[in-house]
Amino acid sequence: SALLLFISIMTMFMSGVVAIFEYDLKKIIALSTLSQLGMMMFSISLGLYELAFFHLLTHALFKALLFLCAGILIHGAGNTQDIRSFGGLSLNFPLVTVCMNLANLSLCGVPFLAGFYSKDLIVELACQYSWGIFVLFMMFICLSLTVLYSVRLTYLSFVGPYGGGTSISVCESDYSLVGPVVILSFTSLVSGPILSWLNFPAPVLIFLPVFLKWGALFFVGVSLLVMLSLQGLTYSYKWGAVSKFSGLMWFLPW
Repeated sequence: SALLLFISIMTMFMSGVVAIFEYDLKKIIALSTLSQLGMMMFSISLGLYELAFFHLLTHALFKALLFLCAGILIHGAGNTQDIRSFGGLSLNFPLVTVCMNLANLSLCGVPFLAGFYSKDLIVELACQYSWGIFVLFMMFICLSLTVLYSVRLTYLSFVGPYGGGTSISVCESDYSLVGPVVILSFTSLVSGPILSWLNFPAPVLIFLPVFLKWGALFFVGVSLLVMLSLQGLTYSYKWGAVSKFSGLMWFLPW
């Protein structure tokens, strides 16, 4: 279990760091999936099998929503996947913007969305284990990385300056595209409590000190502010070897 714990934490860390330097929309979401798979393996390494399955179910719902929204954006932006050519898409895709941000917030573990119920429970129960401060610190860092690449994706796609790509706003009039997105958005809102009631018939009491109890929300808030303040430097990432190393997935494809 110690080996699985190490591999899962390194998987979360690697995928989070690489996603921050990635510009391909589908790769960012795929790396996000890899990060959450690491979270599930982390839960299994601690013996929390039911929680890993619970996170698998909630993650499937909001990640399916994220991929569908990404498909609509790629289709509507002239088949480009480079988020640098996006920007200001909230004007052309208001419904998709709301749904995709809902999925992103659920992925970040914002309270009372689907991802919060499984992710926060894994974090809180992991805080009760005596693996040491390093494991806890890395877990919180990986949580922060999830927020960082989610905010970056939202900013570059919907809020930031126009990137020069083409944009077709007729996608939202196609109900075969928008219908499943709206249904999945509803599940991303309500599936958390419903699945938790189905999976865990008896409530579990968790005793934690205040700084650990608020640790996850604190790291989420801080990383949100950090990424918002860094957005002005998005196009000037001149970190040399670090940027190239991370942008090429730590040379793992080679």
